[in-house]
Amino acid sequence: MRILSLMLAMGLGLAACAPTQPTTSTRSSVGQGVYGARTDSGPNSEPIEIHAVRNAYLTERNTRQRVAYNGSEAPGTIVVDPYARFLYHVIAPGEAMRYGVAVGKAGKNFSGGASINRKSVWPSWTPTANMVRTMPDLYGPLKNGLPGGIDNPLGSRAFYLYQGGRDTLYRIHGTMDPSSIGKATSAGCIRMFNQDIMDLYGEVPTGTRVKVRSQAESIALEGQLVQTPDGYLEPAGGTTTAAVTP
Repeated sequence: MRILSLMLAMGLGLAACAPTQPTTSTRSSVGQGVYGARTDSGPNSEPIEIHAVRNAYLTERNTRQRVAYNGSEAPGTIVVDPYARFLYHVIAPGEAMRYGVAVGKAGKNFSGGASINRKSVWPSWTPTANMVRTMPDLYGPLKNGLPGGIDNPLGSRAFYLYQGGRDTLYRIHGTMDPSSIGKATSAGCIRMFNQDIMDLYGEVPTGTRVKVRSQAESIALEGQLVQTPDGYLEPAGGTTTAAVTP
């Protein structure tokens, strides 16, 4: 199952973010620092150990930080920028908490306004009939669903975005592959470090407005970016978003 989950983490498409049933959880304990090891309560209340994020993955653009925010969105809004590979939680006029994210192809298939109509703890996932039909070797064993847990590539938490009462199939979720954060992955939606989405989950209520930027909006607000040989982004002009003292 672990090998299969790694394959899915590399190949999850938009349909892989299909709706799931929410589960219950208790508050997780935090180790040293926000990216330290944690023990969380799984779908059946069993303890799940979440490893600390390696320092090599905690780049300046990947780690959460309070920053000056130049967008027009109101406090409380979640802003996803698939092109700059950032997620902002606007916390005050001109200020936001910024998180690094991984973005797959599906993460660039939607832009505009939406709302978080559902949230899930250790979400399960079921492939579509088309996925099972076209890739039976990979998805056939999971036709009845993959339960939430350490082997599920959706990670520890998920937000489900709706528009006009309809599911957009756009998801913001955790990941079992922390090395992907800050990079453009092969597929999938918007991934965050498990530690980041776990904490954000407790701060963001159902009904929260979400803005997903287009590429043009991203360039206007974030500037031109270039990809480094290791897969991360950096400003083309050598400037970064100014940090705000908490």
